[in-house]
Amino acid sequence: MQNVVKPFVSTVRGALTYRGREGQLAWFGHRLAGLGTLLFFIIHVIDTSWVFFWPEGYMHAIALYKTPAFLIGELMLGLAVLYHGLNGLRITLMDWRPSLWKYQRQMTWGTFGLTALIYAPVFVIMMGHILQIWPGIEIAAR
Repeated sequence: MQNVVKPFVSTVRGALTYRGREGQLAWFGHRLAGLGTLLFFIIHVIDTSWVFFWPEGYMHAIALYKTPAFLIGELMLGLAVLYHGLNGLRITLMDWRPSLWKYQRQMTWGTFGLTALIYAPVFVIMMGHILQIWPGIEIAAR
């Protein structure tokens, strides 16, 4: 048990004491995005198993996922997956070519920018769908 707890405590202590700039934002964002994606995956596996074991529960879960709160969660999931993937490519590239470490700040800001650039149309499309079903909001048909 000590072998599991010690690295976790060290990671938390390091996250709370390190006062980095872009590097710490990238580090924290990468872990947060990874944990969010993992949480979604666990929930998805469980609720999909309900198709066989508890069909009524599955239908209730599907209805719940169509609510605005869950759709906003889906919006955040898309951002998490995109950022985690792009940041993972940045880390892989820098590990593959250690000479690129001197450009870490620029590459980190590039990752943030590329994430925003790719995510912007996804956000607009998904948010448009959310606003169409949000109670009390009427959007004129185009």
